[in-house]
Amino acid sequence: MLENSASTPSAGAPAPVSPQAPPLQRRAVVAGTVGHALEWFDFGVYAYLAVIIAAQFFPSEDPTASLLSSLAVFGVGFVARPLGALYFGRLGDRRGRKAVLLTTLMLMAVATLGIAVTPTYATIGAVAPLVLVVCRLLQGFSAGGETTTAVAYLVEWAPPRRRGFFGSFMQIGSAVGLLTGSLVVALCTAVLGETSMSDWGWRVPFVIGGLLAPIAYLIRRSTEETPHFTAAQDEREAAPAAGAGAAPAARRVAGPRSSSVVRAFLFSSFWSVTFYFFLTYMPTLLQREFDVSGSAALWVNVVSLVFYTCLIPITGALSDRLGRKPLALASAVAFIVVPIPLFHALTGTSSTLALYGTVLAVGLFLSLFTGPAPATLAEFFPTANRSSGMAIGYSLAAVVFGGFTPYVCTWLIDVTGQPLAPVYYVAAISLLAVPVLLSQRETARTEMR
Repeated sequence: MLENSASTPSAGAPAPVSPQAPPLQRRAVVAGTVGHALEWFDFGVYAYLAVIIAAQFFPSEDPTASLLSSLAVFGVGFVARPLGALYFGRLGDRRGRKAVLLTTLMLMAVATLGIAVTPTYATIGAVAPLVLVVCRLLQGFSAGGETTTAVAYLVEWAPPRRRGFFGSFMQIGSAVGLLTGSLVVALCTAVLGETSMSDWGWRVPFVIGGLLAPIAYLIRRSTEETPHFTAAQDEREAAPAAGAGAAPAARRVAGPRSSSVVRAFLFSSFWSVTFYFFLTYMPTLLQREFDVSGSAALWVNVVSLVFYTCLIPITGALSDRLGRKPLALASAVAFIVVPIPLFHALTGTSSTLALYGTVLAVGLFLSLFTGPAPATLAEFFPTANRSSGMAIGYSLAAVVFGGFTPYVCTWLIDVTGQPLAPVYYVAAISLLAVPVLLSQRETARTEMR
């Protein structure tokens, strides 16, 4: 439980927490994880239905052109993420983490239901893709504010020596949401059949995501604001106004230091490349370059994602004991040294065991970083500007590196003619990350500011 040995909290310290803190903390973890999973369920369902959406909203004699248009609209969501991060990050530092998490959840639900009920191109013509773009912009805007605010919420509710474990549930929510989305789409396809799925069944997963939102909303609404934010807000309100006509102290929130934002961007760049390589590009790489069937690639992805999800809380908790820095460095070094020979070996065999072993190894290396990463990112900033600072650094890295990782990997294969070019790209990014991680100070055992 949260501890505070002094009878009166010092300035900036978290407010005293009652003996009921453990139940409050558990409720906060559930609220943060369930809501975040639903956000990524909604965000991911579009990707899994991109081919069907292409035919419904971007009809063309060239299926490739239709698919590219559909994927371009998917990319619009990433473009909107920094805008949402900037807006909601600042709002989270002024009004609180809970208020933002409630708002982003309902905004995502509205956008998702909007996609579900939008008439197709055959019904309303060019207005259909326009409405689709607006809905994707809203989804991206919501996801941009959700991610880093959820991190701040989880970490600020954590006991002092369990921030890595608590923060890891953000990544669990992302993975569970994407996994659940893929399973729902697969189940709908199996039950309804491909014809009905193409005609109208593609709307069902979006309806499910939209209708689940009120449940997640009620769970989040029943939670408390974090002790750290409450203490920081009380301190601002107690501070005297800086002269006649000055803005109320509670509304004056200093922006994050530029050096901390740059550090968060560099840290998140490695995170984004490895995360999106593993979660979005791996199935494509296996199918296109290693002659793995679409069905086999799907099952490899599902199994590896389950394995990865189970490892996240373990590595998050491990970082509380060993420190964040050793695990992050181990992950970077592993991505430099191991995947290249593993994938080279994979080109010369059709062994299913080798295939699963290679992909599971990548999941293991990724979990060493992503388990403690949310807590590490949150510890870069003080409570007063944690939400906005993380939002800027993380979201810019997600757009510049994460969102374009599949494109860069495909382009590298095309330019070099080397099927393993994406693996070398990940290794190069990992090599660049090493000096950044070496210069990073250990934050696991420091007090939250």
